[in-house]
This record gives sequence, structure tokens and C-alpha cells, in this order.
Amino acid sequence: MELTKKATELLKLQNYAPKTQIEGVKIIKLKRFNDDGGSFTELARMDNGMFQELPDIEIKQINYSEMDINSIKAFHLHKKQSDIWFVPHSEKILLTLIDLRKSSSTKDKYMRIVMGDSNSFLVYIPPGVAHGCKNISNKIARIIYFNDQHFSADPDKCDEGRLPWDYLGKEIWDITKE
Repeated sequence: MELTKKATELLKLQNYAPKTQIEGVKIIKLKRFNDDGGSFTELARMDNGMFQELPDIEIKQINYSEMDINSIKAFHLHKKQSDIWFVPHSEKILLTLIDLRKSSSTKDKYMRIVMGDSNSFLVYIPPGVAHGCKNISNKIARIIYFNDQHFSADPDKCDEGRLPWDYLGKEIWDITKE
């Protein structure tokens, strides 16, 4: 079959190759069980405050956040704290990560991960990896996240720094149109 000249010139194949992976970022697939009465997702198995999937991480705080439709919360960065994020399968959030660790093998690389959207997984974000997110669903989106440090608003103790929301350019938040 032959295509029109214009279609032939513009036609590209979508890239299905694995996406860039940032050193130390982990995606942990969760088990979600469905039946005719609903569903159940196990977020974590713990041993003395330690995730079985991430045995070096001691959880000290669990947080819950809501995002308005189309809102962007970006970018923030921790020098000591690790985050573990979960977005319920019924929500849809675009998580963007940037490796800002000077000595990392993936320094300055970024990742875009769609969380929720019928998938159940956790994302482990190590210190030095800036992160932000955009609610790309048509309703309020929720995030549950686990931390290995206690949050402090005291400027002398706060481990949360901020970068501009458009640090990677405002296009980073655009929906891919392929």
C-alpha cells in the first residue's frame, strides 16, 4: 500500500524503547486485587518501620496531598530526605524527576512518569533528585507519600528547597501528542 506524499513525509514511528532511568530511582510494582465488590492494593509491607522492598529506608512520616485539576507543584528537592510516592489508580499525575546530584552517572537527566491511571506502583525518589508533578486528570488527584525524615518548617532545619516550576522549560508539563 502506498501513502500520500504528505503522509509519507510526516510519518514517524513512535519510540517504544525504554525511557531514561535515573540512578537510584526505583519503581516498585504493587499487587492490586479486584473482585466484583471492589479492589484492594497493598502499599507496603513493613518490618520495624522499614519497607521490605527498600530495606535501607526507615519510614518516619506518611503524608497525604491533594492537587486541583491542572495544577503543577514543582520543583522541590531534598538533600537528606528520600520520598516514596503512591498515586491511587483512579487518579492521573505526571511526575517529573531531575537528577541534580553532581557525582551521579545520570546527572542532569530527567524522567517523566505517569502515576495512577489504572496502575499500582510506588516511586522511590532519592535525595538530590528534584521532583514535581502535574495533575493531568479531570478531578482532584491524591498523593500518598512516605518519608525517611520528619518535615520541619523551621528554616534552620528544613530540608526542602525549591526550584522554579519551569526549571526544565514550561514544555516539560505538556501532554505528549503522539
